[in-house]
Amino acid sequence: MDAPVETSPAADPLDAGLLDLIQNEFPLVARPYAAFAEKLGVEEDAVIARIAALRDAGTIRQVSAIFDTRRLGYRSMLAAAKVAGDQDAIDRAAAVFSAHPGVTHNYLREHEMNVWFTLAVPPDSEIGLERTIDLLGEMAQVEVMRHMPSKKFFKIGVDLDVKGDRAPNAKKAKREPELPTPAAETLTERDKEAIRALQLDLPATARPFLQLAEQFGFDEADLIERGLQFVRTGQMRRYAAVLAHRKAGFTFNGMGVWKVPVERLEECGQHMASFRGVSHCYERPTYPDWPYNLFSMTHGRTKQECEDVLAAIAKECDLDEYIVLYSTKEYKKTRVSYFTPEMYAWEAVHAGLLSPA
Repeated sequence: MDAPVETSPAADPLDAGLLDLIQNEFPLVARPYAAFAEKLGVEEDAVIARIAALRDAGTIRQVSAIFDTRRLGYRSMLAAAKVAGDQDAIDRAAAVFSAHPGVTHNYLREHEMNVWFTLAVPPDSEIGLERTIDLLGEMAQVEVMRHMPSKKFFKIGVDLDVKGDRAPNAKKAKREPELPTPAAETLTERDKEAIRALQLDLPATARPFLQLAEQFGFDEADLIERGLQFVRTGQMRRYAAVLAHRKAGFTFNGMGVWKVPVERLEECGQHMASFRGVSHCYERPTYPDWPYNLFSMTHGRTKQECEDVLAAIAKECDLDEYIVLYSTKEYKKTRVSYFTPEMYAWEAVHAGLLSPA
């Protein structure tokens, strides 16, 4: 039986239209809310008031830059843990993972591999990505810890159908960088300061970038131009809002895991990535106890909405070996914070717990 769905902002056409825009097309301009107002046919003050109300309601988690972890020199990975015991034991293990500042997503899922989290570490991490995951597993006393790195990236970008008017097989073209990506080691301290500014939650004011610029010692136009340049080079995927899925009415979060013949991975991955209902799509490694090599993430107001997207994928790709792992509890969801001191503080405290390499 489906879990009860929270009241959706889609009941209000202005809220639905605004949420549909800000998760996809947030403009890097001095007065972004005025740009939304023009598209929606309302006053700028009305948009600012709605944004503030949706924040207060928890529907909008954050409005900020979404950077490409790899293009900034960071390394990230999905990890799957098998945690034994009752719910309290599972929650304690999940709390160990969530306490790491580089863990951005942490969910309980319907499978014997029951706790899934993502971790990102900077290029100069003392412990390193793989050893940090293993250390977290030791600290949480898990039965099994599986590394699930992305072997091939096909898509990342949540695009919730807030209006509720898309077909399950609706498609969306993937945006590619306009310019070559500079090597991560060429990032200057000024670049890093711009990243620190742009990753902060954007205020709901008429000139929101002005406040961030002044906080970090930039001119407003300079900070906006640096943001636009990060988009051109692909270092920033996009500037957008993160919605709280349940608050926005999307109660179900289904991770489809597919068993795909190796020779068809590229073809099927590209097909899956083209579906608007798929927010993430990656090739990942298999293990003796895990035969699934292609992952696709879907979100829906009901379980059936997720199932409809997956059925459309299965039909188009001619695949029938897959399962869906629905999340039943969200322990943590945030964005990676780049070039901040918390990571190094965690490593300084925990490096002494490492087992010999």
